[in-house]
Amino acid sequence: QVQLVESGGALVQPGGSLRLSCAASLPGFSFFTMDWYRQAPGKQRELVAAVSSTHMPTYADSVKGRFTISRENAKNTVYLQMDSLKAEDTAVYYCHVRVRDSGYWGQGTQVTVSS
Repeated sequence: QVQLVESGGALVQPGGSLRLSCAASLPGFSFFTMDWYRQAPGKQRELVAAVSSTHMPTYADSVKGRFTISRENAKNTVYLQMDSLKAEDTAVYYCHVRVRDSGYWGQGTQVTVSS
């Protein structure tokens, strides 16, 4: 069974930085596109960033230039480096991967940006 475990969420002040990690139990990890989603209160879940094995990472316009997605295949881990955080970045952040016809989600990690 595929398992994704996020970590790194915290309370941080506006302008601060945070790095989220997603540890994947996933055979063939390096071949899959890994995604970060987030869901803010009262909002639907949105794709924040994605990184594949072959293409350049992609980002939502709202985080472009501030967030960086990366992966360390030897550790089966994907990261989301978040800089210049804003209050509107407050959300539960989820790691996601699609394997064949199924999507798999982590449990989520809370990021709160507030003074």
